[in-house]
Amino acid sequence: MGRNLLMSSLENASFNIVFQILFRCVTFVINAWVIRNVGHEVLGIMNVRLLLLESTILFLSREPFNRACLGQKDDFSWRQLINQIWLSVPVSCVLSIVFVYIWLNWLPLGHPEHAFQYTFGCYSVALSCVLELCSASLALVAQHFCFIKFKVALDTLHIFIRTMLFLSIVIYDRSLALIAFSVAQVGSIGSIVLFYYIFFYWYIKNKPLYAKGALKSKIVPEPILHRLYDNMDDFQFTSLKDFLPKYTGSVNTTFNKKLGTLTLSFAKQGVVKQLLTEGEKYVMSVSPVMSFSEQATYDVVNNLGSLAARFIFRPIEDSSYFYFTQMVSRELPLQKQDQNKIQESCTVLSQVCKTVSSIGLIVLVFGQSYARTLLLLYGGESFIASGLPVQLLRSHCLAIVLLAINGVTECYAFATMTSTQLNSYNYLMVLFSISFLLLSYVLTYLFGPVGFIISNCINMFSRIMHSIHFINNKYKGTDYKPLEGLYVGKFFLLTLFVSGVLCKLSENKISHDSILLHILIGAILLFCVLLAWGYENRDLVIKMYKKVRNKEDKVSLD
Repeated sequence: MGRNLLMSSLENASFNIVFQILFRCVTFVINAWVIRNVGHEVLGIMNVRLLLLESTILFLSREPFNRACLGQKDDFSWRQLINQIWLSVPVSCVLSIVFVYIWLNWLPLGHPEHAFQYTFGCYSVALSCVLELCSASLALVAQHFCFIKFKVALDTLHIFIRTMLFLSIVIYDRSLALIAFSVAQVGSIGSIVLFYYIFFYWYIKNKPLYAKGALKSKIVPEPILHRLYDNMDDFQFTSLKDFLPKYTGSVNTTFNKKLGTLTLSFAKQGVVKQLLTEGEKYVMSVSPVMSFSEQATYDVVNNLGSLAARFIFRPIEDSSYFYFTQMVSRELPLQKQDQNKIQESCTVLSQVCKTVSSIGLIVLVFGQSYARTLLLLYGGESFIASGLPVQLLRSHCLAIVLLAINGVTECYAFATMTSTQLNSYNYLMVLFSISFLLLSYVLTYLFGPVGFIISNCINMFSRIMHSIHFINNKYKGTDYKPLEGLYVGKFFLLTLFVSGVLCKLSENKISHDSILLHILIGAILLFCVLLAWGYENRDLVIKMYKKVRNKEDKVSLD
């Protein structure tokens, strides 16, 4: 197989970052429009309560199977992997029944006028989750064979369909916002599942024609056909039936016990990780800490504060996880593995750590001076009048630094832990999740909504320490030092500190008279910071430029 895993992972991360920017820009505009035209309460129900239901069902039913099956092609047959990942569908059905009942009967709504739409929304979200997992096997194959651009095209199509459906209904009748959200959710997911099956039907049908040199297409350009079909000799699927579950005569051949054990380990881990990821939303939903209007305000600020985390850090983490699962074996000691792969993966981990840490520090420094400006442009003067949104966003900038470091270090740990280590870590994750929920509840009553952010910072710092301890132990006795990437450099830090001081002065002296001038000053200083980082890490910049240049030259030759 001639696919370059590192370049595929980098390409996947790059396209995902672009996609996440597009997605967040669209969500950004829609949320701003909803705040002004529909109301905070409806936004709180959609973005906190209903999206929390979707996140809970999908994460618990999809994540364990997906993580267990990724990187396991050399250890298990495709039939076992396909059968295993299809188990996520019945699991999602059971979880949907349980959580929809909880959402409708145990979690208070407090708004009788929205009761019918809320019920319809819960059932619609559950249906969309089950539908999405009906294409999980095709998504796994697409990721394994590096159909990066196809996945990005589907993600973009998902945004377009969901946005058009939602806006069409809401513009027609603003009182139907929750119905619009529900219809858009099911319609967009259903379309994506359909396109997955259509694409692979077309791909399988035309693969033999390409091998004979007889495939010509007016729709798909020739270079893309080369990329789709070259180096695909190990693509074993000959029919859409191959993507469906199949009983092979006995349970032992249909499923693999080791793969099941690994899935169960990730499932246990997924429960506590979900609590850690969405803990503040669970606290909001279960206890009367904040009204839906306050929840909407917190969610808006939280989404703005985590823009970098969502459209930069998450794609990098997903691609890094896939890369590390392919390069580093879970069960073998590092000394017994291919040292070229270990050295490359160590270098990649160090460089990724340096990159995300630097991004997090930039967000922290510039966020202190531009939080108020961003919220003013987003929600208007009335939105920031209380001062709470600005305080929340500034606090969230500290969480982003920790989120950046935790995401990469924990990603590497999860990708390289053995099944035994994963099971042991599950108990520690239980402790993290319980402590986080208790801290969230207590600190929220002491400090208000800022307490959620403080508890999240404490939780992430604890997880970072554990991941660093794991990585240090893994490389103990070797000459590799992947965590050196967490040291971002003196010149960069000095430039960042000076820029932070100047931005604060600009906010206090200039922003009240001219927001545009304040933004211009920030842009110039940000450019200086990026130049300082590029100069201090010029070897990495040159290396990345050469990789991209070589890739472009290869495509042009094709």
